[in-house]
Amino acid sequence: MPILNWIGKEKIVNHDKDVAFRLLKKNQKYSLGNSENLILEGDNLEALKALMPFYYGKIKCIYIDPPYNTGNEKWVYNDKVNSPKISEWFKKVVGPEGDDLCRHDKWLCMMYPRLKLLYDLLSDDGVIFVSIDDNEQPYLRILMDEIFKVDNFESFVWKKKGGAGNTERIIGNLTEYILCYFKNKRAGIFNYRNIEREYKYKDHIGPYNLEGLEKTNQGGYERKTMMFPIIDPKTRKKFYPKAGMRWTAGKETVGHMIKEGRIHFDYGKKRIYIIKRPVHYAESENVFYNLLLDVGSLSTAKDELERIGFKRELFDTPKPVALIKRILQIATNQNDLILDSFAGSGTTGHAVLELNKEDGGNRKFILVEMEKNIAKNITAERVKRVAKGYLYKKSNGEMVKVAGLGGGFEFVELGEPLFDKDGTINKTVSFEDMARYVYFTETRTNLEKKNIKANYLGEFGSTHYFLLFNGIGKNILDRKFLTTLKGINGKKIVYADKCLLDEEILEKHQIIFKQIPYQVKIY
Repeated sequence: MPILNWIGKEKIVNHDKDVAFRLLKKNQKYSLGNSENLILEGDNLEALKALMPFYYGKIKCIYIDPPYNTGNEKWVYNDKVNSPKISEWFKKVVGPEGDDLCRHDKWLCMMYPRLKLLYDLLSDDGVIFVSIDDNEQPYLRILMDEIFKVDNFESFVWKKKGGAGNTERIIGNLTEYILCYFKNKRAGIFNYRNIEREYKYKDHIGPYNLEGLEKTNQGGYERKTMMFPIIDPKTRKKFYPKAGMRWTAGKETVGHMIKEGRIHFDYGKKRIYIIKRPVHYAESENVFYNLLLDVGSLSTAKDELERIGFKRELFDTPKPVALIKRILQIATNQNDLILDSFAGSGTTGHAVLELNKEDGGNRKFILVEMEKNIAKNITAERVKRVAKGYLYKKSNGEMVKVAGLGGGFEFVELGEPLFDKDGTINKTVSFEDMARYVYFTETRTNLEKKNIKANYLGEFGSTHYFLLFNGIGKNILDRKFLTTLKGINGKKIVYADKCLLDEEILEKHQIIFKQIPYQVKIY
């Protein structure tokens, strides 16, 4: 298998192990109730490391929309890999040669350790989806082949818009890639036969939905050429868009759709609808098509932001809720855990709540956003609005109340490192924090709080784990501790600051003493 090499790779190939493990702290001000959903503010490299003792091997579906590395810097989310935080990281990790890296080298240095941590968080039956365009797609494919293995690869193509932009003169770029990698590819992971539940209608051809052909006609997006009459070929009756609205497709496109039987004329509501069929799925073949045509566009995503109360041009390439919902419908079940470590506007959280509302699911999300203002004022605020409900203004000035989807989240921030630069345990570390970390590094499994009984963390692989930790330097393994071992037989690993028991007693009780902090493993 070809391996991708670039300047700086040797410095970051194991950098995920060097990233400081940081504690998590809840910020009640920006939270919405008590929930298993999380919105985490902080650098996503450190955030992913901090999530390990809680979610290692537990995430069923990961969706990320990383910077496309286009060099475009006019949007709120810096889409060029030269932000102050990334530049500072390069100086520390890559060194002086980082100043000379080309844009592709920098992007690969940024992505590699993050993808390695995402791999560790993914469950055995998990799947990761990564949105990307032509700038980095070839490099990302080879990079992910190395980390996730080439045999686990699949891909989707998403139609992001209906026509070429003003800057496209040779080839109109209508699509983007969504690279897909399984942790362990096998049959039965994707939900092949559940997908058609989202279709409300059915005729002699099969299931379908109806999508309105009208949209608002405002400001710089006003297009009078999209306000033509549409004639029902059966009755010859003309339909016009309502005041302040326009059609979403041009005259030629609508003509083709009428000929193909993809337009529905509703005389009762005096509206025209597009008939949407599940072209992404062939039931007879039991496969999904990799071309996603009916899940919204960039324009749809901007409409959604504007509707919720944000500026339409807040992000360059926001993703529509329907696209993320389709991914979740394909790859998750009702109780699964979903992670997005480049959360941006919070579309993934929005999609999880909306899908749960529709199918009665209990999916949980974790969103990570690095930029402080975006995390608090956009990511968390968007999820809060769609969960509780919000008002939006129609083109005619009428205010409409949108019902809430329900749900909540806890807003958390990265706290102090577990270890300081000298390797000393941070004074603010609690017993529970240390217990989770020790148990995770020993077993590569997550410690449930309910299983902790005093100093006893639990049994794994015929070994019992104990932690004596009540303030730094005060934790002594002595004869008094032996009285707590009644009924616990077999090998025991005990973490403490000091041990006053001789080797004979330790051997008799099958105890292995590990001294804090020197023998606390670094993950």
